[in-house]
Amino acid sequence: MAKWPSGYDRAVFDTVDSTNTEARRRLTTAAGPIWILAHAQTAGIGRRGRTWSTEAGNFAATLLQPLTMPLGQAALQSFTAALALRDAFIAVGGKSDDYTLKWPNDVLLKGGKIAGILLETAGAGPSHLCIGIGVNLAHAPSVRALEPTAVPPRSLAGDAGLSVPAETFLEALAITYDARLRQFQQGGFDAIRRDWLAHAVKLGAVITARTVSEEIQGRFETVDETGALVLHTPKGPRQITAAEIFFGEG
Repeated sequence: MAKWPSGYDRAVFDTVDSTNTEARRRLTTAAGPIWILAHAQTAGIGRRGRTWSTEAGNFAATLLQPLTMPLGQAALQSFTAALALRDAFIAVGGKSDDYTLKWPNDVLLKGGKIAGILLETAGAGPSHLCIGIGVNLAHAPSVRALEPTAVPPRSLAGDAGLSVPAETFLEALAITYDARLRQFQQGGFDAIRRDWLAHAVKLGAVITARTVSEEIQGRFETVDETGALVLHTPKGPRQITAAEIFFGEG
């Protein structure tokens, strides 16, 4: 494996309330980008304020980095991070065909969710970007709380037969994220978007997008230059900027 990327610091905790919260505590002291890893979280947060459980052996980390790009470009870093996660799974021994990407910010293993990403801005201005990442390395959460149409959870150990310590995975991810960020900086979102679409799950298939106000069914056509999901519906193309995605027609 390549060496830890230059310019990135790291901090590893046995237990912390939330890696994103810890990142915010370091806003005034971090000299540059820093990866914050916790082996256990007591108050982990997922998308839309949901609780994110971190069982022993799983992965919870946040990359805190100075915000050096416009907010619109910063929002696209979820795609950069998703590609980096997929690259990291392959780097630790995963089979390329097993890993796909689900809009807006999930990584799937054999069709089930293995990792999620949460982007937040922080500081005055804002001044920083926090990229929170959770990975089911050793354990998958219970399916009891999931909706019937939600993708099932997966774990690296249980579904890929790979036992990878969290700190080993962090090293792989730090390397692959640095490479994907450089790709974004050099080629813009077009390069990232092209690679993301090459691994997108259900591209060309009928999916359901559930927003806060409606449920939209349509054929998954693409992701546009703003990162929005584009569905072909009976009423024409629909651009969707935020939604929960479910597969099939209901």
